[in-house]
Amino acid sequence: MRSLALVLALLGSLLGVSRAQLMMDETVVLQTTKGDIELGFFADVAPVTTAHILDLFKRGAYDTNHFFRVDRGFVAQIADVVGGRRAPLDAYQRLTARDKVPGEFQTKVLHTRGILSMGRYDDPDSGTSSFSILLGNAPHLDGKYTVFGKVLQGDETLRAMEEMPTKREGMFVMPTERIEIQSTYVKNKQKDGHAGTGECEGRLEEAQHRIDGLLTELHKIRQTRLPG
Repeated sequence: MRSLALVLALLGSLLGVSRAQLMMDETVVLQTTKGDIELGFFADVAPVTTAHILDLFKRGAYDTNHFFRVDRGFVAQIADVVGGRRAPLDAYQRLTARDKVPGEFQTKVLHTRGILSMGRYDDPDSGTSSFSILLGNAPHLDGKYTVFGKVLQGDETLRAMEEMPTKREGMFVMPTERIEIQSTYVKNKQKDGHAGTGECEGRLEEAQHRIDGLLTELHKIRQTRLPG
């Protein structure tokens, strides 16, 4: 029975790996007045939204923008780049800034702390450039707002934001001090020598082969050790 328990434990571990979300090779670093935050993007959960947000970051559209909302335990929300920046948008940035993305709703990845969730109005297809970083679990948003990534580093920056004085204006809890995104840059894990999406896919395929082998071994153990 010890062999059976070992196989089951390994199988559970590998199944957990196979269910993990694939991350894109590109990440984004926000350099804010409260510290840095690195964002990662899911490769397959919301492809249209992810491509749009990454394009805006590559165009420098979020530079001099700010977190207009910090609701402790709920969300830290970045303003729309149209109107949220101190610097005016140039023609190249404006080409994408007003584009809308469709709602890509799902329940595979839930709204938990660190998740990136697209902002929108009542129209489910009205997302443009405003998005939130979850500061806690928000199951009431699941399946209603587009999840497209998560925070990879910078939880200490989020906690510093949560400690700031706030004021309420209508439905929004807003910091009394401007939290500015001073600059941003895009990193590429493959170019920097880290594992990329292709390597992750290879690891998942290898894990699947190991799972298949463990299932076969489990079947053999059941035949020899269990009655009937």
